[in-house]
Amino acid sequence: MMLDVSTRADGSLVIRASGDVGVENAVHLRRALVHAVRRTRPLRLILDLAGVASVDSIGVGTFAATCALADVHQVAVFFDDPAPELAARLATAGVPPWRLRRSEWG
Repeated sequence: MMLDVSTRADGSLVIRASGDVGVENAVHLRRALVHAVRRTRPLRLILDLAGVASVDSIGVGTFAATCALADVHQVAVFFDDPAPELAARLATAGVPPWRLRRSEWG
């Protein structure tokens, strides 16, 4: 898994993940997301999942837990361009549908 972090002109923090998100890199992923929410505290945290090949259950749980943590810290979290199967798994894990976005939606 690779993570690329950037900030948009509107202040949104974008974390672009690529590759496989699994147990072997769960700690790295969790640290990056917790740091983004607790330390950086952008108005919006956008997780760009277009380049993600696969996500195991630990990764799905980490993404879902990020929503709860972000709500406490008043950071809006969005998951951009997850594969349809991943979007369904995130929804099953409790991620609200309004957080799941496709790039063609704008």
